[in-house]
Amino acid sequence: MTDTQAATETFFVPLNKLDADPKNVRKTYSKDGIAEMAATIRADGYRILQNIVVRKGDKRGRLFVTAGGRRLAALNLLAEAGEIAKDYPVECKERSGADATEISLIENTSREAMHPVDEYEAFRVLADGGKPVEDIAARFGTTETMVRKRLALARVSPVLLNLFRNEEMSFHQLSAFTVSDDHAKQVEVWNGLPSWNRDSRSIKSALQSEAMKANDKRIRFIGGIDVYETAGGAVKRDLFGEQNSGYALDVALVERLVVEKLEAEAEKLRADGWKWVECVSELPQEAHYMSRVYPKDVPMTDEQQAELDRLEGEYAELAELIEAGVADDEAEPRAESIQAKMAALADRGEIYDLEDVAKAGCYVLMDYHGKLSVERGLIRPEEQDEPAEGTDESSEPVPPRPETQPEPSFSPSAAFAQELTAQKTAAIRAELAHNPDVALAAVVHAMLASLFHPYCSTDETCLEVKLTSEKLETSIKNPAACKGIVTMDDLRENYGHTIPGNPHDLWEWCLEQPTATLLDLLAYAAAKSVNALQLGHYERRKQRAHADRLAQALKIDMTQWFEPTTENYFGRVSKTGIEQALTEAKGADFAAGVSGMKKADAAAYAERQIAGTGWLPALLKIAPTADRATEQGDEGQLDRDDCPFDLDDQPETENDQFPEAAE
Repeated sequence: MTDTQAATETFFVPLNKLDADPKNVRKTYSKDGIAEMAATIRADGYRILQNIVVRKGDKRGRLFVTAGGRRLAALNLLAEAGEIAKDYPVECKERSGADATEISLIENTSREAMHPVDEYEAFRVLADGGKPVEDIAARFGTTETMVRKRLALARVSPVLLNLFRNEEMSFHQLSAFTVSDDHAKQVEVWNGLPSWNRDSRSIKSALQSEAMKANDKRIRFIGGIDVYETAGGAVKRDLFGEQNSGYALDVALVERLVVEKLEAEAEKLRADGWKWVECVSELPQEAHYMSRVYPKDVPMTDEQQAELDRLEGEYAELAELIEAGVADDEAEPRAESIQAKMAALADRGEIYDLEDVAKAGCYVLMDYHGKLSVERGLIRPEEQDEPAEGTDESSEPVPPRPETQPEPSFSPSAAFAQELTAQKTAAIRAELAHNPDVALAAVVHAMLASLFHPYCSTDETCLEVKLTSEKLETSIKNPAACKGIVTMDDLRENYGHTIPGNPHDLWEWCLEQPTATLLDLLAYAAAKSVNALQLGHYERRKQRAHADRLAQALKIDMTQWFEPTTENYFGRVSKTGIEQALTEAKGADFAAGVSGMKKADAAAYAERQIAGTGWLPALLKIAPTADRATEQGDEGQLDRDDCPFDLDDQPETENDQFPEAAE
């Protein structure tokens, strides 16, 4: 028999005459894989769809299985279970031993998994024919969960299925469309989202959301609910709500308007000559590791410098007259006007070098608060220039190297180099300890580097002062409505316009600032490091107790920063929590009818009744310190809600303050 005949002719071999081939490249099979194959064979009447390839074995009458090791293991599993006989006839093809390894390699590497849509269509035919999911799973040797996932693709538009077949869409994207069965809406969402914003989250959000609040960051980003409405979007308004409130009913339209605004900004940047400009839904991780170019101050022209000199002279003359008390009534307004003009001349703005623009790019995105954010001056690794001769990697000029350099006569050992630098460090520490002005500048510089340039902060300072700032926005459902966060964001924006954009310039800038400015910046940086969070896995009781002491020193009135409403409190606790709040704020009589109300009505009622009373949830109260409590005559009688320490060993959980989720 020739090999060609062996490849086409089949014959039956008793199962107990077949052995695993030592030349088979696959040595290991998973138990689950064998069980799945056994289930497939069982479901098809104990037949195998693909014949096993064998060759002559070492012993007379026995054959090695060159291709079909998992099928052999599955048949043996069925034989051990008594489902088939040990000498069950297995249909085989024979090939020569010389080809065994090659055949085995082809068998294990050339096989392609069934396309998910093909699986779905095959499963659907069986399901439409009345076969239960359990039987389909057994027939194909897979799990019931996998069958249900494939059958869920029935919800997806055929247009999108074809896109997936043509590899124009990932399976992750395709799966996101199963949250809706509106085929027209699915296609509209896919076509409406830009290619860079077609992740599963965006797809699900556009399909699932029936309405979007007017204070959603995407609505704020496009300019408000009026802009959306002008574009033809339907709005559902609360008759008792504030002006310009309500809900946008066409989420896909909002997403499209967001994209249009981002793309419009991107077009402006492209017109400025940047090498690349990309719109993204969030800043890519690789952006944090890119090199960056920074803008430089616009130089003052000779005319501007002359005008500034003239204004300074005029201002000095007026200042002398005002100080001497002989100036007329117009002197002070005139001096203020001159100051404004000098400030305008000094604030010339910044500009990027054209060479930098030609090699760098920008990311355009909407930030966490719904504001336009542009990250300029990023250089991709493959686009970085090699350092030019005469410069080091930091682009600082260095003297040109001579053609020949003498070999160094001495190089200290690593241990000795460490000791010498330790001596230098000790000297710097001693001198810095006696110079509070420079120390203040150094600490502020290290903190600002951490806040404004976090990805290179450790390279810009020798101080091991690290400022950690917990991102509070992730812990607040609607951070845009939090007065404290808005205030800190405003401060960051103001300081962001003041401090240098290039981290290399920050040190010299700090040294030039007056003490008052450095103290203001130090207060801002220290404020960003405050963390009074209670976490689900760690309550941080001692830290929160110190936060209360800090708040006492600041004389904080929390009622000026938080007022309980339906959105931020009452709508998020159970009716028991609402009743407790009303009792504490206004007495049991006002809380008596809450149990008979619907949850939404109870929350609205509580908001109206408690408004203006100054009532706060226990976790927002500032607990007095033990010393202050003694002065108030409350020693040993502190209310549990006001005490910064625990009065028992029972763990305090979030559910103590929020007994149940909103009904």
